[in-house]
Amino acid sequence: MKERNAKFGIGDIVRHKVFPFRGVVFDVDPEFSNTDEWWEAIPAEIRPRKDQPFYHLLAENAETEYVAYVSEQNLEQDESGQPLRNPHIQTIFIEERSGHYKPRTNFAH
Repeated sequence: MKERNAKFGIGDIVRHKVFPFRGVVFDVDPEFSNTDEWWEAIPAEIRPRKDQPFYHLLAENAETEYVAYVSEQNLEQDESGQPLRNPHIQTIFIEERSGHYKPRTNFAH
């Protein structure tokens, strides 16, 4: 099996390179681990490779908050310094002064 190193970790704030949303990483899959239906719903011309890390995000855009599943190739570090408003963040994380989120010790998924 090929070794994979995730570029982002739990608590990192990231943003999508194409679509206008950002969020905090709460879980990482070393490679694609979702349904074939989900995969096939992505237009072929923008469908990411499966052999890379995929991230579970507590995400948000201008209109709403939600959970997103995003390939590493479509994410970059968010440098905006803007706070996140997703209401589930406080359940899973403690915000640190650096703007990074640290998992709560009593949280397990």
